[in-house]
Amino acid sequence: MTATTSRPSTTEADDRVSPAPLRLSLAPAGSAPALLDGAWWPRSRDLEAELPSLTAVLDPLWGRITRVTVNPAQWPVIPRKAPVAGHVVNVGWFRDEQDPHELLLLSYHVGRWNLLVVPPQTTPDSAAWLMAAASDPRGMSTASRLVEEATRLRTLHDADRAVEAVWDSEGGIEAPDGAARPWIPAMTTAMPQQPMGR
Repeated sequence: MTATTSRPSTTEADDRVSPAPLRLSLAPAGSAPALLDGAWWPRSRDLEAELPSLTAVLDPLWGRITRVTVNPAQWPVIPRKAPVAGHVVNVGWFRDEQDPHELLLLSYHVGRWNLLVVPPQTTPDSAAWLMAAASDPRGMSTASRLVEEATRLRTLHDADRAVEAVWDSEGGIEAPDGAARPWIPAMTTAMPQQPMGR
């Protein structure tokens, strides 16, 4: 196992900006074991910058986080150690053994947790779906499977929006009560003419 290290440069302006709230969703405490213990939606792929806020929330809940592993497919730079509040977290990576969309956290006191890592560029509605699905204690999907499903649902949603745009541009009108119109597939071939009956 190897790791690459890099220190991001900071400016005085960066130091004055207060950190944004952590985007984290966890399975209920005491729930039955599932494949995932929740989801984390980082703002960037800078692991060294993102880990301190994550461990600041998880340390009081799960005990001091001492080690984190990731898959390098999703993280361009993986530091060997990441300084966090009051201690250092050792960081490692596994290419084939670990799901590309998963973060594994280890604590001396309690054990290990697997979090789905929501890609930073994910739209808010897809991220909300992913975070809810990953923190469902009955969930049995892997992190990558959930990301694939969210991508599929997003594609369907975008197709629906495209059909609505065509509908609206051709003079379609919204339902008066604000109810959503049923999805109408786009036609790619002409339909045969049916004889008119009585």
